[in-house]
Formats: sequence, C-alpha cells, structure tokens
Amino acid sequence: MGTYTTFNPHNLRRKKTHGFLVRMATKAGRRIIKARRAKGRKRLAG
Repeated sequence: MGTYTTFNPHNLRRKKTHGFLVRMATKAGRRIIKARRAKGRKRLAG
C-alpha cells in the first residue's frame, strides 16, 4: 500500500459520529459537551 490521503471530508459521516445529538445520546458524550462548555468553546460539537 502506497501513500494516500487519510482525511477525506464527508459531512454526513462527520455529523453521525461527532454531531451534537450523538454526543448527547451517551453519558460520556454529555461529559464532553459539559467540558467544552466549561472551557468556553465557541463550537460545542462538530
């Protein structure tokens, strides 16, 4: 296998794995959102 590009952007996949609703669905995900709120992040989820 040669060298290849590892980052191939895909909006639907991004939302389904890192989206706000996905984060809120689990306890660990809610902890991530809470931590990002506490830090003062402008964007909470991808």
